[in-house]
Amino acid sequence: MDKKTEDFYLRLKEELANNTLWPSEYLYKFIVPSEGNKTEQVEKAFDKMGAVITTKHSKTGKYTSVSVSVQMKDPQSVIDKYQELSVIEGIISL
Repeated sequence: MDKKTEDFYLRLKEELANNTLWPSEYLYKFIVPSEGNKTEQVEKAFDKMGAVITTKHSKTGKYTSVSVSVQMKDPQSVIDKYQELSVIEGIISL
């Protein structure tokens, strides 16, 4: 992980720790290429977690936005999930 990404996760962890009571509902938002099984990969990462997942295709159908609302136990678990999903080719975390 590069320094910029590492700094981002440190700031996110600090902000989540200081501004949220844990455990808490967290909303993840991603954009993935529509081709292949990218959406399914995101959904599988939240399998058996009680997540509410919604998807929406872009006008051209080239991309799919994926919103995931899920109960997370602490800031580190939020970051761990972002890092787990970062290996999906073409994923953008919002």
